[in-house]
Amino acid sequence: MNTAHHLVLEDIHIALAGSPLLSLDAEIGPGEVLTVMGPSGSGKSTLLAYLAGFLAPAFQASGRVLLDGYDISRLPAERRGIGLLFQDSLLFPHLSVAGNLRFGVPRTVTDKAGRIEAALEQVGLSGFGSRDPATLSGGQKARVALMRLLLSEPCAVLLDEPFSKLDRPLRHDMRRLVFDRLREAGLPSLLVTHDREDAEDAGGRVIELDRSP
Repeated sequence: MNTAHHLVLEDIHIALAGSPLLSLDAEIGPGEVLTVMGPSGSGKSTLLAYLAGFLAPAFQASGRVLLDGYDISRLPAERRGIGLLFQDSLLFPHLSVAGNLRFGVPRTVTDKAGRIEAALEQVGLSGFGSRDPATLSGGQKARVALMRLLLSEPCAVLLDEPFSKLDRPLRHDMRRLVFDRLREAGLPSLLVTHDREDAEDAGGRVIELDRSP
C-alpha cells in the first residue's frame, strides 16, 4: 500500500468544440496532493474525467498521463489504477458496510474479512460491518467510502470535491483524515475544488483555472 507512486500530467490540453478549455503540466509525487481550483465552467470535472478515462466524446484532449512512468492515457478506466472519491459516498444500498468494503478488496487477498475489519477499526467504525449504509451518518458514509477506495489499492487518487456535502463542523476532520491516509499510503492525489479551505488543508501546491470564455 505504501509503495512510492508518481503521477505526471504532461502537456495536457482539453478543448470543447474546438475552443480551448484548459492546459496543464504537473507532477505529483508520492503522498502529495495537488489542488486544482476554479469556478464552475473552468474545466475541473472535465480534467478528472480525462485522467480517469471517461471523458465525453464532445471534448478533444491531447497530452500524456504517466503513472509510474507508464503512459495510461489510452487505457480503459478500469485498467488505469486510479481511485476516485466523489461528493457522494456512492455506497451500494443493497450491500452492508462490510459488503461495500469487500467490493474494493482485490480478489488475490485471502483474508478479506480481516482486512475489512482492520479498515473499519482504522476509521473508528469497528463493529459496523453488518450495518445498513442507510443507517450511517454523512461522516460515517464518507469514512466507509474512503476505506473502500484504499482497500482497492490504487496507484493514484482523484478527489472530486469530496467534502462539499458534509456539514461544516465535519469538513475539517474529514479533510485531515483523507489527506493523512493518502499521505500514509504514498498516493499521488489530485483534488478539484472551489473551496479555499480544501486547498489549505490539503497543504500542497494549488493551480488556479480561469472560467472558459
